[in-house]
Amino acid sequence: MKTIVICSGGLDSVSLAHRVAAEGALHMLVSFDYGQRHRKEIDYAARAGERLGVPHRIIDMRGIGAALTGSALTDDLDVPDGHYAEETMRVTVVPNRNAIMLTIAFGIAMAEGADAVATAVHGGDHFIYPDCRPAFTEAFGAMQAAALDGYAKVALLTPYVHRTKADIVTDGAAAGTPFAETWSCYKGGAVHCGRCGTCVERREAFDLAGIADPTVYADPDFWRAAVEGRHV
Repeated sequence: MKTIVICSGGLDSVSLAHRVAAEGALHMLVSFDYGQRHRKEIDYAARAGERLGVPHRIIDMRGIGAALTGSALTDDLDVPDGHYAEETMRVTVVPNRNAIMLTIAFGIAMAEGADAVATAVHGGDHFIYPDCRPAFTEAFGAMQAAALDGYAKVALLTPYVHRTKADIVTDGAAAGTPFAETWSCYKGGAVHCGRCGTCVERREAFDLAGIADPTVYADPDFWRAAVEGRHV
């Protein structure tokens, strides 16, 4: 099976790319530049492509991203600190982002003669991102089957959709993912901030998985308070 992996350069998608490569099915990585403030993540996706010996295609969505206003990832809004599952993290939602990216990826898959598109949406995303939930991915897969009917059969693979971030760390480690060569922080600074939702979730996941986190954080201890505060 020839599989295209949507790869942001983050821990989840790079781990997925390594897993698919280990299974001998990786055909290509596709990344999207939608004007995100943490665009440096794409550099990590490019490194993954080089490391795994597959093409890496960057789709320029900056014009589209500029129209998807209201998100702290694309607008001049502060990225909040705290746990990923807090209400404040809703400001990081980019309207319909995954639906747009998946639609493009399926078109590329048809053009490339690929059999599947894989995305690393996971259970931890369900709190605030509706286009990461099983109901969305199942409906999207059915929609694409209708859209390509008679021309191509492309499956949508979501192996982590019912799994946790800690599960991804465990799976990524088993597939040989170099976690230091992934980028999660939404603030896009010189190093991971350690305070935004994605940094807190990343650090917590390594702790829950019992695997050493090689990431350098500007604030390496904030995550504990954020996790404890969520459970108060």
